[in-house]
Amino acid sequence: MARATERLQRYLEDELGECRSEDVEERLDELSTLEAAIGPEQVNTELDVLSALANETRYTLVRVLVAAEAELCVCELHAVVDVTESGLSHALSGLVEAGLVEGRKDGRWKKYRATNRAVALVTVLEGSVDG
Repeated sequence: MARATERLQRYLEDELGECRSEDVEERLDELSTLEAAIGPEQVNTELDVLSALANETRYTLVRVLVAAEAELCVCELHAVVDVTESGLSHALSGLVEAGLVEGRKDGRWKKYRATNRAVALVTVLEGSVDG
């Protein structure tokens, strides 16, 4: 922490022309407030969502569901990804837990659709990566 504080002091000296210990304390308080505003629960939730997308099968499923703009049956999703039925079930469970897809029973069929969260994330990714 002392090393980080020394570096912060040098930065503030560059920015302010001179730096007092009160300046460092004030900035540390501001940074602490920013960190507290995020909260560890929020960070963990966001990391869970990102982790769910950090797998080729799960990401492909989300992309297909977003592109479909409709519910798809598990049998349709299975035709898209090269995994076992168990692997598909596990991938979909992870996506449901992360709030990226929703599933429902329709008779003997299970159907899934992308959530608004999934649509928003895919939209952001599409806009941030050169194609």
